[in-house]
Amino acid sequence: MATTPPGNLLMTTVDKAASWARTRSMFPATFGLACCAIEMMATGAAHYDLARFGMEVFRASPRQADLMIVAGRVSQKMAPVLRQVYDQMPDPKWVISMGACASSGGMFNNYALVQGVDQIVPVDIYVPGCPPGPQSLMHGILSLHDKIMSGEVAS
Repeated sequence: MATTPPGNLLMTTVDKAASWARTRSMFPATFGLACCAIEMMATGAAHYDLARFGMEVFRASPRQADLMIVAGRVSQKMAPVLRQVYDQMPDPKWVISMGACASSGGMFNNYALVQGVDQIVPVDIYVPGCPPGPQSLMHGILSLHDKIMSGEVAS
């Protein structure tokens, strides 16, 4: 005769538990470079409340962050700084490219701007728009959570 486990038993793997914990405690390193940064700041404000996803603290130090949100145009002069901040972040780390300028250079097709931040750092999620609103950034963050939970991105 088989016995059934008690009603309050939770079964999972260590990998799934670690992925769940990582998605519920992300600390973003802000890299706001242009108008998209205003929308990113609005996402962290009271009206949209990133705290409900465990992201209430935007970190100024890359050593305390595991998510980089690149918001806005990246100039050629800023590209090495962006890479250095990314390299200083502990593993596992993720990158969200926010806005048309960060994702593809946007309307600025010239020698002074990087035509896509993915030339500098690996990007996990692209958030489209010019500028994308707070709802779009939140959708990008939740999409990153889904990718981490499913194992699509390294965790």
